[in-house]
Amino acid sequence: MENFPDFNHNQIIYSISEVAQSIKRMVEDRFGRVTLRGEISGWKVASSGHVYFRLKDDSACIDAVCWKGSVGKFTFKPEDGLEVVATGKLTTYPGKSSYQIVVDSMQPAGAGALMALLEKRRKALEEEGLFAASRKKKLPFMPQVVGVITSPTGAVIRDILHRISERYPVHVLVFPVAVQGEGAAEQIANAITFFNSPDLDTRIPKPDLLIVARGGGSIEDLWAFNEEIVVRAAAASRIPLISAVGHETDTTLIDHASDMRAPTPTAAAEIAIPVLSELLLAVKQLGLRHDAAILRLVTQRSEQLQGMSRGLPKPVQLLQTASQRLDDWGERLQGILPAFLSRKEQQLIMLAGHLKPQSLQLEIAKKQERLLELQSRLQVGVARNIEARTEKFANLASLLESVNYKKILARGFALVKSADGKLVTTVLEAKNHNELAIIFSDGETLVSLKPEA
Repeated sequence: MENFPDFNHNQIIYSISEVAQSIKRMVEDRFGRVTLRGEISGWKVASSGHVYFRLKDDSACIDAVCWKGSVGKFTFKPEDGLEVVATGKLTTYPGKSSYQIVVDSMQPAGAGALMALLEKRRKALEEEGLFAASRKKKLPFMPQVVGVITSPTGAVIRDILHRISERYPVHVLVFPVAVQGEGAAEQIANAITFFNSPDLDTRIPKPDLLIVARGGGSIEDLWAFNEEIVVRAAAASRIPLISAVGHETDTTLIDHASDMRAPTPTAAAEIAIPVLSELLLAVKQLGLRHDAAILRLVTQRSEQLQGMSRGLPKPVQLLQTASQRLDDWGERLQGILPAFLSRKEQQLIMLAGHLKPQSLQLEIAKKQERLLELQSRLQVGVARNIEARTEKFANLASLLESVNYKKILARGFALVKSADGKLVTTVLEAKNHNELAIIFSDGETLVSLKPEA
């Protein structure tokens, strides 16, 4: 007879589901809500929006799940390697015979963890070249429209608007955003992208400069400005951007990607907008310098002209010589034509003695025709020669007239001479004389410099 195992028919047999549910109730009743500290590993976002990951320490790990509704409440962006403090309900997952924590809230495990994450992210973005100095754009000297991205309430926007109105009132466009908490990073990035839209001019004026501002706070409060989406939007902005986040000692990643970092929001307004009164003073000073330069130039040119005029002959003498030469040429030209005709006539008579009567008449007719032609050409040539020399004479006369010092006097200048007729050009020379002659365009007058005894 075969041996069969002896079954105890009084033993209770459980189903797997019953055991799994019993363990689930025991774990949930025993632990309930717990707070765990550990490092995130295997962070994965499912298509449903739920997140699955693990929390681990030096010797153990636990599976974790965070439902979609709870993920949006996080004030930071979790990622692998970040040490966090997670709170949730400890339970089991019968489908895998494993225990897990359903996380409903989570915070970085102190500032040290956030600083480590911040440094890791900074190095990664820096290696991409987002912080390179070559990407920085020059701020406009005098922007006409300034876009401000900040919270619509609080002291920051009031300080910026007040400081701009004090310095140089310009058109300010305020894009209200949340500056901390859920969705703050996405709102800030969307605001920067909006101002850079190509079709923005069809709706509102496009800013010449952007200011992203927020007041001071802890690293957790300022974390939205360390998010990658904000940093990339700032680096991609085609409009010059000033970051003014926190106080002077606060540094966020948007400060590295912006074109200029301001220590405070008020300082950002001072960097962006010049002072109107200072601009007016600078323009006035430039105008004075311009006037002084023009006066010096006129004085120098006047002195140069006076110096050159002393080396030129008197215009009257020059014109008299040219006029005499013109008369001489005119008389000589008038005597050329009769002498020429006389010579041709003698040549014709001589040739006529060698010709037959019929051929002589024909030859005479040809010579007469040729003579008339030459006479006409000579007259034209003489007239052109006289006209050219007359024009040259007129040009010389005009040139002499243009350098005539009396023309300068007619424009309001004057010549100063001493009693002995020497030109006085400086104040020092003038002080050496008791009496000076001031020559104007219409005459001369004497001026006494020292009072009579």
